[in-house]
Amino acid sequence: MARDYHVLIIEDDEDIAMVEQVYLENSGYRVSILKNGDHIQEILQENTYDLILLDLMLPGKNGYQICQEIRDIYPMPIIMVTAKSESFDKIRGLNQGADDYISKPFDPAELVARVGANIRQYERQLSARPVEQKEIRVGNLRIFPESHKVYKSGEELRFPNREFELLLFLAENSNLVFSKEQLFEKIWGYDYVGDSATVMVHVNRIREKIEDDSKDPKIIETIRGVGYRLNM
Repeated sequence: MARDYHVLIIEDDEDIAMVEQVYLENSGYRVSILKNGDHIQEILQENTYDLILLDLMLPGKNGYQICQEIRDIYPMPIIMVTAKSESFDKIRGLNQGADDYISKPFDPAELVARVGANIRQYERQLSARPVEQKEIRVGNLRIFPESHKVYKSGEELRFPNREFELLLFLAENSNLVFSKEQLFEKIWGYDYVGDSATVMVHVNRIREKIEDDSKDPKIIETIRGVGYRLNM
């Protein structure tokens, strides 16, 4: 591997945590394990992680709450690991800011593949950002690609990495229509294991932040049967 990637596992089941640790370490990752996320803010302030594997059902704070706490400050990829397979639970995890999800029981090799895909895509997005600070204006929105900041009418909005990259891509290609499949390939990457329904969830989350009325969106428009377009 190009560098010493550090993965944080938050999992109270010791057997599952051990399986994740063994497979990740055998693939060259450095791994740390927490049994709960009660002090996640302090831990993230003291340590640097490239990705977080977050169990949904935990003692104390659940995975949804922990994911939201992390997303309020930190941009690293989060993969939610859950025994629940219903679409509602997966969508709720994405809505809280998770980048990906995998259901128990899982294939350890697939888990390792998803960890690698998320880290590689995150690094590609970081390296693709321009060196010079620039500003993109969309109505009362101001988007700053380099500093990863978005303002609406002067108030800063917080965006997880994937939401920000999706908004930025649409803004940089305004007035063009992209299908969900095209957006998925662009933002999540060809080597990512997932489905394009993830795009819909992220678009809806972006709309909740930037639209005056997310149920009647004017900035990111749905072109029925085709995809999405950001209107400049």
